[in-house]
Amino acid sequence: MLREITLGQYYPSDSVIHRLDPRVKLFGTLLYVISLFTFRNVVGFAIATVFLAAMIAISRVPFGFMVKGLRMIVIVLLITALFNLFLTPGKLVVEFWIFHITEEGIASAVKMAVRLIYLILGTSLMTLTTTPNQLTDGMEKALGFLRFLKVPVHEIAMMMSIALRFIPILVEETDKIMKAQIARGADFETGNIFKKAKAMVPLLVPLFISAFRRANDLALAMEARCYHGGEGRTKMKPLRYQKRDAAAYGVVIVYFALLIVVRIWL
Repeated sequence: MLREITLGQYYPSDSVIHRLDPRVKLFGTLLYVISLFTFRNVVGFAIATVFLAAMIAISRVPFGFMVKGLRMIVIVLLITALFNLFLTPGKLVVEFWIFHITEEGIASAVKMAVRLIYLILGTSLMTLTTTPNQLTDGMEKALGFLRFLKVPVHEIAMMMSIALRFIPILVEETDKIMKAQIARGADFETGNIFKKAKAMVPLLVPLFISAFRRANDLALAMEARCYHGGEGRTKMKPLRYQKRDAAAYGVVIVYFALLIVVRIWL
């Protein structure tokens, strides 16, 4: 199951999406996330579905690889759907004990589940097609205007990049610890959900020790290389917009404008 976490991983390929400027992908992902909570009708869902499917096809990232990341949020999807299903007032469909299911609740549960799935797929597409270094450079460049407000943009971007990079590392470390404990007789598979959660507790201590050790090694390596923040630093590969980036901006803006028009008129 741990191998199914795709957040923070990079899938190498030579697609148009991979070659886009990271600022374009950050802007596009932000606008896409906002758009998911803008539309309320079937036409809006259809437009978002076509747009997402087209981006996945262009990126050349296997759809099965992206779907693996959804298995880790099944519990969140179920809880969100159940809350919308039972707590949304409207025209009553089914009533049992203290639970009331309405037509509006069913529609709300389905829409929220689809939105969360599209949210995970859209954000995963950005991390799968952008390296952590590119994300850091893009975020720092895009938020550069905040330096005038004394906001440490470089440090914030570096922290987020390190956090994303540590996700697959910690997943791999957890997998190694689990296999070592299974070889010593530990059981992580049988029993109900509470027993499985209790069996995971012995993983926390060695995992935290490993995480702190890696963080300390990283801090020592950065100090040994005289790292002192973003002031005065130059880039080996400075970001420059290309024609394809302008075209990508146009596609994203047209997509968002189309959803706004659909929301207003429908």
